[in-house]
Amino acid sequence: MKKLLIFITLFLSFYVNSQIVVMTAVDLKEGAEDDYLKLEKFYAGIHKEAIKQGLRTGWSLWKTEGNNDDPSAPEYILFDSYTVEQYEAIQNGTANQDGLNLAQMAYKGKMSKRAIERMASSWQDSSKERRSYTLKVVDATILAGGDIKSGDKVSINFMNKKTDDFEEYESKVWKPVAERNILLGNLRQWALVEAIGRSENAYEGWTNMVFNLQADNPGEWSGESGFEWEKLWEGIESSRDMTDPSQLTCVMSIN
Repeated sequence: MKKLLIFITLFLSFYVNSQIVVMTAVDLKEGAEDDYLKLEKFYAGIHKEAIKQGLRTGWSLWKTEGNNDDPSAPEYILFDSYTVEQYEAIQNGTANQDGLNLAQMAYKGKMSKRAIERMASSWQDSSKERRSYTLKVVDATILAGGDIKSGDKVSINFMNKKTDDFEEYESKVWKPVAERNILLGNLRQWALVEAIGRSENAYEGWTNMVFNLQADNPGEWSGESGFEWEKLWEGIESSRDMTDPSQLTCVMSIN
């Protein structure tokens, strides 16, 4: 059983490491939240069709929590997930990524062509600004507790890499702690990503992010202690600067 768990962990870590995630931070116009959510619900059908067509692996919409005092914090964050091959096909133009065609397939017999075109063309009406970041998954644990769903919560920390061994510290020192707490039911997933691209209006100042997908009913966190751990922790802290965690709640998810 232990060998099987190790194999599953290695296999899923390899699979996740092949992923590219495009993160879009959305600032809304005042009073536009209801219209924005209606629009994303419409686009969710298109994303579902794109996944069905093998154009991406997942999509989700998250609402930021507790950031009302930070004027730079977006109201919502979108995540579009791809394999490396899917992302490269989009970049070089070989993917059949016509959004209107996908919309017509998704809503065939449910909406008129004119209604589809009207909804599809209104994607900027409710948003004040969108900032996009292309992320490469560096390392991750298994995902416990089933697929991500509405109501799930995740905390994210922005990090600025200071030393070349930063990623090794995260993978070899902190990841095992996360894996133990997943087995104890205190966490569902941990993932480290690197920003490999961003839009011209996107914020600078960070190189990496860490995601911690929270468990529904976590127990006491199982940490480390002792002289050796203290020295390892000193190495971790000296390898990067890290912000306080930001909390997100999943609004919609398609896997």
